[in-house]
Amino acid sequence: MELKLIANGADTGGGCASSGCGSPGDRLAHLPEPIRARVNNHPCFSEDAHHHYARMHVAVAPACNIQCHYCNRKYDCSNESRPGVVSELLTPDQAVRKVLAVAAAIPQMTVLGIAGPGDPLANPERTLETFRQLAAKAPDIRLCVSTNGLALPGMVDALCRHNIEHVTITINCVDPDVGVKIYPWIFWNNRRVTGRKASEILIEQQQKGLEQLVARGVLVKVNSVLIPGVNDSHLHAVSRVVKAKGAFLHNVMPLIAEPEHGTVYGLMGQRGPTSEELNAIQDACAGDMVMMRHCRQCRADAVGMLGEDRGEEFRLDKIADREIDYAAAMARRAEVQAAIEANRAAQRGQTGEAFVPVASLTRRRSGGSASRSVLMAVATTGGGVIDQHFGHAREFLVFEASPSDVRYVGCRKVDLYCAGGDTCGEAESALAKTIQALEGCEAVLCSRIGFEPWGALEAAGISPNGEHAMEPIESAIAEVYREMMETETWHSRSSRVA
Repeated sequence: MELKLIANGADTGGGCASSGCGSPGDRLAHLPEPIRARVNNHPCFSEDAHHHYARMHVAVAPACNIQCHYCNRKYDCSNESRPGVVSELLTPDQAVRKVLAVAAAIPQMTVLGIAGPGDPLANPERTLETFRQLAAKAPDIRLCVSTNGLALPGMVDALCRHNIEHVTITINCVDPDVGVKIYPWIFWNNRRVTGRKASEILIEQQQKGLEQLVARGVLVKVNSVLIPGVNDSHLHAVSRVVKAKGAFLHNVMPLIAEPEHGTVYGLMGQRGPTSEELNAIQDACAGDMVMMRHCRQCRADAVGMLGEDRGEEFRLDKIADREIDYAAAMARRAEVQAAIEANRAAQRGQTGEAFVPVASLTRRRSGGSASRSVLMAVATTGGGVIDQHFGHAREFLVFEASPSDVRYVGCRKVDLYCAGGDTCGEAESALAKTIQALEGCEAVLCSRIGFEPWGALEAAGISPNGEHAMEPIESAIAEVYREMMETETWHSRSSRVA
């Protein structure tokens, strides 16, 4: 089957919610080329790659060796999207069959991770057996693991034997006095340890495991949950420490603490951070190391592009009778991924679709000296282009445009406003919540938008814009920003003349 190169960056297959801007080298330019090559098609480690590539998690690890106040594992649950939640637990054999089915059906899936629903390294036999089989049966898929780090030092050799090149460690603190507010207990050396001692042991093991992985050439990403009033003022120190020990990416995630999830924090009324608080902490930590801003806090059985979940399509009962020719699937995957790479090359400027610095546009056309930054929200299904109807978006990507550049700053999740049929226009509460979620944004870029949300957005001081459908996100934002600055410059001059 022939694959068409889409020079403007449209995705080659599969809907996705995507974010990020620029090429993978933009934020990782300080890293050696071999390392950048290792994250080139890894959607969880490269902001650019997750425009184009999918990931999959398999839930083979039910047990956990620590307790976190923000965690509540749920099984056979399909109505929540957060870490620790799965619809079905799998044996290693079941997991491998499911991976082969997904990889055959979603050729842009490049990464298989084990992230729970407990801790993979607290379930070493199940985790390593899954990796062992996949390394033999699906050698074109990258294997990853995500862990709290307690058992990590004793598992580094085994992970390296199974060619695990990417590991994520959740490190929420490097100070035991902070840790006691997050972790009520750990299970260590066959006994339960509580209080400050538990945090001391956990922190020591995390740091030791991080150092060992880096020494073995494994790429380490550190996740941290931002908990207002608990570790918010401490995460800058976490970032400094993990960078010094060799972690190459830091992902500061917002606390999820809705009471209905049943976590300790949720039940005690601990709030999550606002978007402004999250961005401020990410910016503060960015001075120490590269920050990941495109995380979606995926389920432990997530399937598909970041921001989507196709897990229901691949339940065990739905794939039981599928015949999978994985040799043919691998050939198809190589073809699709080659086309994706061609598209990415086009987006980096080899066909004229290069990102145009906002400063040059402003200086060249307006003659002014625009200095303020503007937040804009974008509706997209993937591929780095503006291609989604406002009413169909379940999330909006937020970018900050300034005189120097356009940068991705975060994702705002929303309820679906328009479900089609007779339901369009009846979801006033959903629209109101969407507008509230977009607080601080001055424009929304989408492929289309209806009359009712258009008016509601304008009334809220947000300019809807459907003029840049199917255009690359960054160049469209740069153009809208230029127009905004020209308009402001004109009004400013007019007022001075008056």
